[in-house]
Amino acid sequence: MRLYTLEQEQRLPISREVAWEFFSSPRNLDAITPPDLGFTIVSVSGGRIYEGQIMTYRVKILPGVRVSWVTEIKSVVEGFSFVDEQRFGPYKFWHHRHTFEEIPGGVLMRDVVHYGLSCGPLGRIAHGLFVRAKLEWIFRFRREILSQQFGEMGVI
Repeated sequence: MRLYTLEQEQRLPISREVAWEFFSSPRNLDAITPPDLGFTIVSVSGGRIYEGQIMTYRVKILPGVRVSWVTEIKSVVEGFSFVDEQRFGPYKFWHHRHTFEEIPGGVLMRDVVHYGLSCGPLGRIAHGLFVRAKLEWIFRFRREILSQQFGEMGVI
């Protein structure tokens, strides 16, 4: 299995505390996910993320193809970072680290996603044809929504 990496940074003119308040609520994931993905939260316990938390979603990966996606919050450094990992879903491997760093005038949010696909050479072809582009599209959508909601300092 080949591992791929997607990295993103975004500066927002809000405090780290405000960013954390928003991102530590799993229910806000709906607001920053493109509607075309048909993203639905099936189950999530608690109002805030915590280590060991299991979340179940349904997501459309291709037209007419919806799958379950189960993630676990693997680590939380309150106010600063958290990691979610896939337990079951569309990827063979998914590890997503979110960090929040105070900067002059706001917060620098970083996402580092390491992911892998099944099916060997077919997975690599799928990655080149549409998987990478779809992930980039999802993160672009997210950047736009966050800029609309919180204002903009610029995207790196």
